[in-house]
Order: sequence, then C-alpha cells, then structure tokens
Amino acid sequence: MTIAAHPLVAAARRLADDLLAPRAEHVDQEGVPASHIEAIRSSGLLGVSAPREYGGAGAPDAVAREIMEILVGACGSTWFVQTQHHTPVKLLAKSELPVRERLLRSLATGEQLAGIAYAHVRAFPRVPVRATAERGGWRFDGTVPWYTGWGLNDVMLLAGVSERDDVVFAFADAREQPGLRPSPPMRLAALTAARTVSLELDGLWLPEESVVLRTPRKRFALIDIPRSTNTSPAVFGVAYAALRVLEGSPDGPETARPLRARLDEVRRRAYALADHPVPHERVEERLALRTQAYDLMRAATTAAVVGAGGRAMDLRSPAQRLAREGMFLLVQGQTAEVRRAHLRALSGHGS
Repeated sequence: MTIAAHPLVAAARRLADDLLAPRAEHVDQEGVPASHIEAIRSSGLLGVSAPREYGGAGAPDAVAREIMEILVGACGSTWFVQTQHHTPVKLLAKSELPVRERLLRSLATGEQLAGIAYAHVRAFPRVPVRATAERGGWRFDGTVPWYTGWGLNDVMLLAGVSERDDVVFAFADAREQPGLRPSPPMRLAALTAARTVSLELDGLWLPEESVVLRTPRKRFALIDIPRSTNTSPAVFGVAYAALRVLEGSPDGPETARPLRARLDEVRRRAYALADHPVPHERVEERLALRTQAYDLMRAATTAAVVGAGGRAMDLRSPAQRLAREGMFLLVQGQTAEVRRAHLRALSGHGS
C-alpha cells in the first residue's frame, strides 16, 4: 500500500478539504472549536502511531508525516492542538510503568486528548519546573511557559527536573486544580487560536503511578536530539500550502515551479535522514537540511503574499495566515543549538 492510499491519509485529506481548510481563516481569528477536535477524534488520526493492540493504527512514520503535512497545510491552529497528543502516546507505548495500562488505550482511540508541558526542560541550566519526591509521589513547582490546547485537552504530559538532575515525566489532568493555575489565554502573532496559556505550579502533587518516565537529564538531551534537529513535517506542509495559494495568482505557477522542485528535494533528503537507524548521528547534516527547509518555507510564504498583493493584508487571506504560521514554525521546538545553526545560516556562515 502506498502512503497516499493509507486509510488515515485519505481520512486526513477528507477532513482537510471538507472542514479544516474552508474554515481556517475563521478559526485563526476565533479559536479552535471543540467540534474540530471532535472531528479529529472520530477520524482515528489520534492513534496513527499508537500500537494496534491498544486500538491504534500502528502506522509507519512516513504515514504520520504525510498526515501532519496535510493537517498543518489546511489549518495550522487545529494541527498544533492535536499534534501535542502524539508524543505522550509514543512515550506511553515505550513505557512499562502502570500508567501505560491506565491511559494508552483511551489516548490511542481518541477517547482522550493529551497535551504536553515539557519543552521548558530544554532551557537547562535554567530549571523552570522543579520536581521533588514527596509522599509517595512527586511535587511540581515553577512555571510552564507554554501550554497549548487549554480547555480542549483532557490530560497533560508534565515534566520537571529533580535535585538529582533526573527529568520526571508524569500525567496530570488538564484542568485548574490545587497547585496548578493557568494564565489567561495568550495573544500571539500566530496560532492564538490554539488556546495557549502558561501554567503556574505551586505544589502540584502527582502520585508515583502517574509517572511514565524518569531519566537522567543528559540521557533526555540525547533522546531529544532528533526531535530538535530533524525538519518538522509541518514546515513542508505550510510551504506546500503556500505554493498552492501562489499557483492561483497571476505569474504564480511560473514562480512556484522551481520552488516546488527544490522543496521536494530537501523533503526527500530530510525524511531519509529522519529514518536513519541512529537518530542522534549526522546532527550537522540534519541542521543544514532544517535551515534549508526554513528558507524554502519562507520563500514560499513570501511569494504567496507577493502574489496576492494588497489582498494578503486582509485577515481573510490564507497567504498572510500561512506567512504567520511559518514564522511560528521558525521557533517551535527551538534549542540553543538549533538557534545558533539557523542564525549562522542566515548570516551566510552556515553550511
């Protein structure tokens, strides 16, 4: 079976064409509605990478990447809410701790939607969230700077760093509770619709049974390398969506053709490297491809704005929305290493 013929890829295309893309500009201004999330839940897409024995599809990474491109190209805000879900699912699938049996099936089937609250762990040596062993569980204190999907998610994957320099990952209910207080929704230059807040943690206590992983911070940093250095499929999804917009403008097809050819080649190389059997090797090559993909995405979204002319300044224009979503992707999941490599490339000193 080809990737395009996979049932979940077909489901993603139907969802994108029938619901997400036609309402993307409205959602961008008004917020991701619960009905969009219900459509994602019922489509089976939340279980794309989950084990079959727990109700998931067990699909290969190539299928998950294709679905990501489709969804982000249709509605970046809806994509961003649901994309948080897949990391907790993968972590549970690899875990042998009791929380796996409690949560994996409900997440794999879409009965529950998960969010993530752990990107701050990459801020080391700063420790925005401290985890302290207490009363047969863990106490979390500090600030989660970014948490997306508030009011839409059922559970969250929370992380803190212990005094022994371990990263503790545990699941919590995604609601206000003793020790957990959300900020008002943030107003952002892009993806405000994704309902992002910060979380103040003041003694949030979670039982040991909620822990899915406890690992030394250095080990986590090694595991995290492919997440931060590989090119996100979202970059390609936004770039291709911008090229489709460009192709509908005067002189657009002629401009889009060479950009698409270059994008196809970078995508091919980036995904081949993402499938490399040793995920933390060839970091420099991964970063070089990531910055090339950024350049092409920026060129594609800029060309879409230029092609649309003054109409692109209208908030109902997909060109300006895609340009703003592309700006967001420049910093999503950014680490110090990724930032340095990107700035070197922009200065002309990169590879």
